[in-house]
Amino acid sequence: MGAVIIDGVAIAKAVRAEWKERADRLKTQGILPGLAVIIVGDNPASKLYIRNKIKACREVGLHSEIHEFPRDTSQEMVLKRISELNVNPDIHGILVQLPLPPHIDSAKVQETISSEKDVDGFHLYNLGALVAGGTVFPPCTPYGVQCLLEHMDIPIEGQNAVVVGRSNIVGKPMALMLLQKGATVSVCTSKTRNLAQYTLLADILVVAVGKPRLITGAMVKEGATVIDVGINRLPDGKLVGDVDFEEAKRRAAYITPVPGGVGPMTITMLVANTVQAAERVAEKA
Repeated sequence: MGAVIIDGVAIAKAVRAEWKERADRLKTQGILPGLAVIIVGDNPASKLYIRNKIKACREVGLHSEIHEFPRDTSQEMVLKRISELNVNPDIHGILVQLPLPPHIDSAKVQETISSEKDVDGFHLYNLGALVAGGTVFPPCTPYGVQCLLEHMDIPIEGQNAVVVGRSNIVGKPMALMLLQKGATVSVCTSKTRNLAQYTLLADILVVAVGKPRLITGAMVKEGATVIDVGINRLPDGKLVGDVDFEEAKRRAAYITPVPGGVGPMTITMLVANTVQAAERVAEKA
């Protein structure tokens, strides 16, 4: 019997409907949640991501705006725009699309965004608060994974969880969030020796390293939940994840596809964080 395919598109639609209700309640208080997206350069993939984010915002009834800069724009210009948005009462969330050109310090850019408007969850304050168990805005991709698990009623407490990947965007915060939910967590990388000895112990396996089909079916525990965060384009143009989907689904109990799994949830949680940021403003008011 094959695995249950976790439909990220359908779940994202249901979750967005819930956040639309919360956004509509804010509107009755005279608050329209607003997101500003900054992009530097003309990377086609980045532009596609931004279009999808703006579309999701509009579906939920949020205000959204794009601030585009040429690739050779100075770091000072970008920081100046962020500072302006920080004090703009109509903007509740600020997102800077990565990657940035080499001459711009990504860390400095993230530090400049107000922690109260850091809806990507990359500010040092929010990452540090995640360690303490009280972050305001969880990074969107791990937040989306957590939401998928909750929506599917997959237990986390007491489970063995293995995260393959150690990035600040996915791997590290994902491990912390699973730990907070009571899982026993191991963090591996693509360079971990005998990776299979760890993955075969995983009741929940989250893979985010950017290596096509790194995880084979033989590396998956029978009955595991497999969450594939990776998205890789093969030479023939096909999109695949970090997990060999066809092999892994024969052993797993639950598995996310690529595309159509985690991706839609990442954008959905950006919307959620933006609405939450606006709710915090309403509470203070």
